Amino acid sequence: MRVLVVGASGFLGGQVCRRALGLGWSVVGTYHSGVLEVPGVTGRRLDVTDRTAVRALVAEVRPDAVVGTPYRYGDWTVTADGAANVAVAAAEVGARLVHLSSDALHAGRRTPYADDEAPTPVYAYGAAKAAAETAVRAVDPGAALVRTSLILGEGSKQIQLCRDALAGRAALFSNMIRCPVDVTDLADAVLELVDDDHAGPLNVAGPDAVSRAELGLLVAARHGLDPAGLKTTTSVAAGVGGPTEVRLDCTRAAALLRTRLRGVRELLTP
Repeated sequence: MRVLVVGASGFLGGQVCRRALGLGWSVVGTYHSGVLEVPGVTGRRLDVTDRTAVRALVAEVRPDAVVGTPYRYGDWTVTADGAANVAVAAAEVGARLVHLSSDALHAGRRTPYADDEAPTPVYAYGAAKAAAETAVRAVDPGAALVRTSLILGEGSKQIQLCRDALAGRAALFSNMIRCPVDVTDLADAVLELVDDDHAGPLNVAGPDAVSRAELGLLVAARHGLDPAGLKTTTSVAAGVGGPTEVRLDCTRAAALLRTRLRGVRELLTP
């Protein structure tokens, strides 16, 4: 299997590369502003907003599959247009496409979202992720669209944010609820989908719905940090828009995939 990982310098992209190498696959990974530090991966610099460059690279690599993980918060051209460019290029060479999407495209509610529920974005980033899905599905109806949540693991932005809040350098929202997933679990699930024919959206996240503030307490317990210093607030008080409660129903993924998606409480138990 020859796989092209677009956005390989990112936290998830790098892990997808490592896990693919562990399967004995040939891996080419792209990067732009970041640094690709995964031994064994052939690195190629790529601007996903340049459709000509994307098509040329994919035509040169001729991958069996493409995993699309690039995004830039607040940048429509990377998140939405970039995804469309990758989809076009993958379709031109007949490559299997697994596109990474997000729970950010939902408006938020107390009941869990099913896999194929239509996007209801309420802020710019969510709208960009929804547009990306629309473009990918239009270009390649057979592509897998992985809707995931907060990605955890040592070195992740989410864990660092919790550490900062425990040190009083940031604040965690007590009203913002998500279903965090471990980066290795997510990477393994993505690679299973590379070798599968699932088409359309699939929720791939952890089974535990927790607030960001609760996540901070779990991180404190896991790493022996003092929870008394945890700084919390609400997104309303902080003037931050976007959805508050977003739970993903991952029943279908649990039945389809061999990878067991572990809950955050299991992951962070001391």
